[in-house]
Amino acid sequence: MKKKIQLKNSKIIDKEYLLLMNKKISSKDKFFIAGSTGMVGSAIFRALKKNGYGDLSLGGNILAPNRKELDLLESKKVEEWFKQNNPSVVIIAAAKVGGILANQQKPADFILENLKIQTNLIEAAWRSNVKRLLFLGSSCIYPKFAKQPIQEESLLSGFLEKTNDSYAIAKISGIKLCQSLRAQYNFDAISLMPTNLYGPGDNYHKDDSHVMAALIKKFCDAKKNNLEEVICWGSGSPKREFLHVDDLATAAIFCLEKWDPDSQNAPVDKNGIPLDFLNIGTGEDISIKELSNIIAESTNYKGKITWDLSKPDGTPKKQLDIKRIKALGWRPQISLRQGIKETISNYLELQNKK
Repeated sequence: MKKKIQLKNSKIIDKEYLLLMNKKISSKDKFFIAGSTGMVGSAIFRALKKNGYGDLSLGGNILAPNRKELDLLESKKVEEWFKQNNPSVVIIAAAKVGGILANQQKPADFILENLKIQTNLIEAAWRSNVKRLLFLGSSCIYPKFAKQPIQEESLLSGFLEKTNDSYAIAKISGIKLCQSLRAQYNFDAISLMPTNLYGPGDNYHKDDSHVMAALIKKFCDAKKNNLEEVICWGSGSPKREFLHVDDLATAAIFCLEKWDPDSQNAPVDKNGIPLDFLNIGTGEDISIKELSNIIAESTNYKGKITWDLSKPDGTPKKQLDIKRIKALGWRPQISLRQGIKETISNYLELQNKK
């Protein structure tokens, strides 16, 4: 039976209706997903559609221009696009991303392009009076030797991992820009720091991919080509946390709907100061060696796994503390083994289409 609530000077209404009325976003909003063709952006696009957002009949929409339609590196083009399309909610999933090798080879590209993309978007959204903005950062913003599991307070408490510090510094700048606009101009910008992501739409390039995609490609290709050995980077000892991108998408919508950093019950740091960025993950990590064994098992690869100790390991351990987002009511739903199995199937489908 639905619970009823008596509002002052009004009739009794359904509790579900009251919750709907209190949402920070609605089906009438015009959403702009920057980076909509990438793994994260496309997942958020699917999740918004699934949850009934962007309803054209109500005046809503989900705007998802590709790179040819809108060059996010060009500030004038971004500014003009905002004037023409007038979005009310902006989700920044656009970024130049890559694995350890790509970050080491092109550090200038990673810091310069990401600074341009996020600054152009955040400033244009603020100047256009967008009612709500979500900036997606990364767990690499935290120090290399941060206390585990990593809490939000660890930001800027130590040295970054050198293999991706250019990318991390850019992301930290995005967080700080959102914080500054909220503090000085009351601009409703919030940020999420996801852990390592994987899932449909991932990048499987041999040089630019992240660890999960790289390993899935290695083992799937080795199985297909009957290779006797798979060579993996480093020692396999570092531990990482992995979140399916569809779980991140649900977290993004959840926070856009329900998280108000200015509300009385919003998450605060250890000093009681309201937080405007939150960790998103599973709260559980796994060694790269264990991960490789799961992927080998899931692909039915029976060959030898060799570890190339000449290659860097990166940060020894990176596990996020997600107690604050969990206190708001969000939980990840996709298990690691289930997610890996689905992602392998997705990769094989992509290969079969070539």
